[in-house]
Amino acid sequence: MGIRTCTLAAAILTVGVGFAGGEACAQVAGAQTTGVTVERDVALGWSAKRQILGKPVFNDQNQRIGVISDLIVAPDTSVSYVIVGAGGFVGLGRHDVAVPVEKLSSQDGKFVLAGATRDQIKSMPEFEYNRQK
Repeated sequence: MGIRTCTLAAAILTVGVGFAGGEACAQVAGAQTTGVTVERDVALGWSAKRQILGKPVFNDQNQRIGVISDLIVAPDTSVSYVIVGAGGFVGLGRHDVAVPVEKLSSQDGKFVLAGATRDQIKSMPEFEYNRQK
């Protein structure tokens, strides 16, 4: 499969659902279509929203200690921190902390923060986003 030019969403959908032929680019009435070149490798990559954000974090005792609420991308484009929220209900009252990405592992399809407890997460300084523009 070669390189296609169309909207990013259409390219991902086209490759993601396995359409090898045909063009899946659509036009929206009143909108101007802008072209984005997407290589197959990019379109077949993973989705942070679907595979990471909102997923539970467990400790090595298989106790749920929080949920991944965000990823922090460093200026060099590497993911440097994950934001883990502990406590709260539906995001209200949740205590978010920044955890270096290398501390988090994936084991048996779960995100694991070895040695951590929910109380330890809650006792860490709360993460605050930089408000500079």
